[in-house]
Amino acid sequence: MNIALLGYGKMGKTIEQIAIKRGHNVVLTIDKDDNDYDITKADVAIDFSIPSVAFNNISKCINNNVPIISGTTGWLDKYDDAVALCEEKKGAFIYASNYSLGVNIFFELNKTLAKMMSTLNQYNVSMEEIHHTQKLDAPSGTAITLAHGVIEQHAGYNNWKLDKMGNKIIPIVAKRIEDVPGTHTVTYKSEVDTINIEHIAHTRQGFALGAVVAAEWITGKTGVFTMNDVLNIG
Repeated sequence: MNIALLGYGKMGKTIEQIAIKRGHNVVLTIDKDDNDYDITKADVAIDFSIPSVAFNNISKCINNNVPIISGTTGWLDKYDDAVALCEEKKGAFIYASNYSLGVNIFFELNKTLAKMMSTLNQYNVSMEEIHHTQKLDAPSGTAITLAHGVIEQHAGYNNWKLDKMGNKIIPIVAKRIEDVPGTHTVTYKSEVDTINIEHIAHTRQGFALGAVVAAEWITGKTGVFTMNDVLNIG
């Protein structure tokens, strides 16, 4: 499989290493400021770029009938536009805030716990995420996905806010610490006890492997998918 890497930072380089080990060819590597490239030489593209160019990358792939896997966060105000374009052009598209198998299991665990806690009003939910200092957006896309998972299952909450508390608001604390791949904690606290669930990434390998597996899976398919489809969970 010929792969284009749109975004060639630490994650892009890790994806490249894993893709080559799995027998694929990386035929295109694009840095964040390069908009003049021929995407048609690739069988599939993997986008880990930056928020300001992610939608353009995704659109270019869909318009040229190249399946696109996107792990860039911070651009989701245009997600519905990407979905509409994919459906119009009969393309193939996966967006995930996190491609790690463990994190996607954590997403489902988070929703199950939220449903269980939904009738226990004495517990207040909050979240914390920790990432490396090079991460540009806050809170992380993974934290936002977790927050939406709670909102979906728990009638006591209808929004999230960064570093703010309020009625029906899930407060999210975002910390940036050198060389932390990603830690996410969901906390339910009452006057008498605290319940935590937590995912700690030790390296970027899990994220990168999941993106390559998604790229392998989407080949030959048409539609808008999620990692639940790739992993057959949820």
